[in-house]
Amino acid sequence: MKDKEELIGRPALLERLAEEAVELAKAALKYARILRDENPTPVTKYEAYTNTIEEYADVIQCARELDINIDEEQIKHKDERWTCRIEKHRKGKMEDK
Repeated sequence: MKDKEELIGRPALLERLAEEAVELAKAALKYARILRDENPTPVTKYEAYTNTIEEYADVIQCARELDINIDEEQIKHKDERWTCRIEKHRKGKMEDK
């Protein structure tokens, strides 16, 4: 069986990845709305959660079709930076009190 890139081309796969990433962003925002309970939506918490997982799976599938692999070193570096930002933010809030 031919791979997707042979069938529809790399640009089309990249477009699909972008579309799925947008759908994941929307699903995550909807889920956050439900968790925050400040902006009502007719979607249940369970539906929002499962939709987020489904959209994430779509993004992963597209990335695999494009041979976009996870760079564990990059993830480790980004996690360290994010943790540092959170700690600085919390420390700043504690100093404001």
